[in-house]
Amino acid sequence: MPQRALRPLLLGLFLAAGAGCSSLLFYPEPGQPLTPRAAGLDYRDLYLRAADGTRLHAWWLPARAGREVRGTVLHLHGNGGNLAWHLGGSWWLPEQGWQVLLLDYRGYGLSEGSPALPEVYQDLEAAFAWLGSEPAVRDRPLAVLGQSLGGALAVHFLAQRPQRRARLSALVLDGVPASYREVARHMLGGAWLTWPLQVPLSWLVPDGDSAVDAMPRLQGLPVLIYHSRDDELVPLSNGLRLYRAAAPPRFFQPTRGGHVQTFAEPAWRALMLRFLADPRSAGGLAQPSPDEISR
Repeated sequence: MPQRALRPLLLGLFLAAGAGCSSLLFYPEPGQPLTPRAAGLDYRDLYLRAADGTRLHAWWLPARAGREVRGTVLHLHGNGGNLAWHLGGSWWLPEQGWQVLLLDYRGYGLSEGSPALPEVYQDLEAAFAWLGSEPAVRDRPLAVLGQSLGGALAVHFLAQRPQRRARLSALVLDGVPASYREVARHMLGGAWLTWPLQVPLSWLVPDGDSAVDAMPRLQGLPVLIYHSRDDELVPLSNGLRLYRAAAPPRFFQPTRGGHVQTFAEPAWRALMLRFLADPRSAGGLAQPSPDEISR
């Protein structure tokens, strides 16, 4: 959830005034300000169809020419902007032999429609359907990288669809809100205008799809959770709650820096690669206790 989404959220909460609308979670920007060529990447524009007919845009980033193809990562981005804004989360994977499908939800970028729950889950299903039919993806590991809202969507989606969960080798979460309502309350509490009303206004944000409730149902799926100690939008406590709710094998890595800026740091890119290669031991990642992490 980018900082620029804060003011629209606060305004939206006032305007919604008791209506409880899931569209408050989404802040899409239409258009395509750049393509992966700006990062020196080969790519292909894809157009998928959701079950309700909505036309969705995605980028397919093949593994760098000459690299052994190790597998595929479905990258589900956060709630602001569009996929061009979120290329920083996965641009580095093709160089390491990982193919990437980067999806724009309905209403984002070049995708049609307007984002809302539960309709957006059709978009994730369309991405999984395409991956299931793509020859380059078959017989190789398939992982999901969910950043911020994208991670929360992924957790709920996978908890509801065991057949899709069974195809995955790993799940990586980065800066993911455990509870939509609690994150809204945190942001409302940080503004003098809304601080006195943070509790009642936060109840306008629907919370039935929040990740912390769905996480225990992902049994058997290895999960690596990144969360920054410095995250002012989605506090560290969210990542810790998701870690505690997850079934083994689960791994938690505290980081530093702004919201979902994790993969600007080479060490965290390297850790994700080790995890993808060996999801059940995260490449030997030693796990501190949640109490140690939160200090």
